[in-house]
Amino acid sequence: MTTPHNVSIVLGTRPEAIKLAPVIQAFQAAADVRTRVVLTGQHREMVAQVMELFGLTADRDLALMAPKQTLTHVTCAALQGLKQEFEQHRPDLVLVQGDTTTAFASALAAFYEQIPVGHVEAGLRTDNLLDPFPEEANRRLISQLALLHFAPTAVSARNLAASGVVGETITTGNTVIDALLLMAEKAPPFELPGLDFERQRVILATVHRRENWGGRLLDIGRGFLALLERFPDTALLLPLHRNPTVREPLQALLGDHPRVFLTEPLDYDRLVAAMRGATLLLTDSGGLQEEAPALGKPVLVLRRTTERPEAVEAGTAKLIGTDADDILREASLLLESPAAYEAMARAHNPFGDGQASGRILAASRTFLEARRASR
Repeated sequence: MTTPHNVSIVLGTRPEAIKLAPVIQAFQAAADVRTRVVLTGQHREMVAQVMELFGLTADRDLALMAPKQTLTHVTCAALQGLKQEFEQHRPDLVLVQGDTTTAFASALAAFYEQIPVGHVEAGLRTDNLLDPFPEEANRRLISQLALLHFAPTAVSARNLAASGVVGETITTGNTVIDALLLMAEKAPPFELPGLDFERQRVILATVHRRENWGGRLLDIGRGFLALLERFPDTALLLPLHRNPTVREPLQALLGDHPRVFLTEPLDYDRLVAAMRGATLLLTDSGGLQEEAPALGKPVLVLRRTTERPEAVEAGTAKLIGTDADDILREASLLLESPAAYEAMARAHNPFGDGQASGRILAASRTFLEARRASR
């Protein structure tokens, strides 16, 4: 019997956990692959919840999370911890996802041990190295270290070619659609005391990105208040990020409004249920730009740049920035014009068909078998 290939999948944040969950499931179901799941611990509770939701457990947790941790701390601690991990359990391939500091540090740690790297959700670009920070730099650096590039779209694949990467690029679709469709089948309806999806048009908002801290965050909050004033039949559902730099200004600005519902971060199944029930989304999240269109929900992006231009080009998302007047104008158009709303809600989602994880497994298997045969 042929010896199984050893694959380590490393993650550290909630978005990575969501987008890698269907990948982990696919690899664990493969008889010819021995899969090891490693957590860096960059985030704690939010990752644990997603893992539990998808029925996954980690083989190792580096537990590197620290109070007021810096990018330098996460990078250095991950490098040290993964060096030991890869020495004790050397994989034939390391998979990382996206553009987090965990993903970059994991790719670098694998490279230092001369272990091939596969990059899930490769090729996203804004072409502004500092926006978003540090994500744009992280994903570019990973691209130069990886040998397998799993591009979610044709645009991402072209970006990789333009970046001069080595190795192979495979267009797979985005694994977040795999995760979303799995969860949408079983997520119960969203319930929150006082919030009525039948009688109110609910705007689901999320804000957390580093480039929106400070004045931009206050502008966003003022835009939310202007929307609620213009449309008395609307309510705002805003799960607050755990970072006090984000949550405290929003609590101070919005906390007393009777139609603002501030919650803790939503478990993934509740987030999917909230998206299903919402009228539209206002967000600076990258993942929600991909997920909401799969549920027919328009997305207004609270950023000046996006590494997901496919959504904007397809018409499922619109880049509106953070100015309060712009937020009011663009959201009002969707709330007042059924034609404008339907044009976004019915636009084709460019991010995949829910089969990305199987394509990643197949490409990884081909890569590993070729390397084994060449030895």
